[in-house]
Amino acid sequence: MPDPSASAASSFARDQWYVAAWSSEVGRELLGRTILGEPIAFYRTEAGEPVALADRCVHRRFPLSASGLDGDRVVCGYHGFTYDTTGTCVYVPGQKRIPRTARVSSYPVAEVDGMVWVWVGDPEAADTAAIPRAPHLVEDGWVTVQGMEPIDADYMLLVDNLMDLSHETYLHGGYIGTPEVAETPITTEVDEAAGIVRVSRHMLDAECPPFYARSTGIEGRIQRLQDIEYHAPCLYLLHSRISPTGTDSPTFRTEITYAITPSAPGKVYDFWAVSRNFAVEDEEVTTFLRDFNHTVVMQDVDALNLLQRTLDTEPAGYQELSINIDTGGLAARRILGKLAAG
Repeated sequence: MPDPSASAASSFARDQWYVAAWSSEVGRELLGRTILGEPIAFYRTEAGEPVALADRCVHRRFPLSASGLDGDRVVCGYHGFTYDTTGTCVYVPGQKRIPRTARVSSYPVAEVDGMVWVWVGDPEAADTAAIPRAPHLVEDGWVTVQGMEPIDADYMLLVDNLMDLSHETYLHGGYIGTPEVAETPITTEVDEAAGIVRVSRHMLDAECPPFYARSTGIEGRIQRLQDIEYHAPCLYLLHSRISPTGTDSPTFRTEITYAITPSAPGKVYDFWAVSRNFAVEDEEVTTFLRDFNHTVVMQDVDALNLLQRTLDTEPAGYQELSINIDTGGLAARRILGKLAAG
């Protein structure tokens, strides 16, 4: 029988924090993003605080993200309705009386570890202490490259993709994949109460892929330790440690970060980052990792877009096959299903 949690995970868990943007994307220009089906406009106040308002003017539904700012207020670019940071309308054209219903929704927003997080559920339930951490994105001694790609696929497909890295061997061969990734068994730990899934694959004698050979300078075979830490529903951390085979030193640490944010049914934002604690002043390494990882991400984007189009033509009742490498992904599906069910 198909896994019943697969369809449940396709609905959205609303009372959760999701990454809406990298901190660098939110400024004094309005930014529009659709999060869990809700269009939201983001900007910073003159004091630098992020703000999130519903991206539709109450008057004729013109997108506020296509509008402008007057100080900390958003001025609709169509008829001039003006909103403060709480979404309250403070000016309408041609009259002094402001209709009591002239307001748009505002959303709890938080800036943590270089990411802007938004809460689209019950505002009273928003607790910033529940936001999972990725301190390497902002800590001294680390250099990070990052980006975001929208994918026309269900966000559970991206979760599946990241929880099972054996696809590196085939989809990313010549970049980050080697035969050992698919051949090495995984270990999986699930903390359903905390909503965390951990998947580890430790390769003690592996080929060194170009991603690491060119960034670390290691020649020959390597010890490659991959430890995934997925915090449902949004944050994915891959702790990667590389060293020459047979030794733990020198160790090159790379932190791979993904924020998996549902945009709408069948659409997901793929926020990605690569952080390293070696060669931190080498701009050539930084440029290489940015360009190389973007290529890898786009390989995933193309594959998931294709997979979604294939699934959209699938006859009802198709039976999915899962094997050992899917253990982490299936655990994530169960947790996401429970979160979506409330």
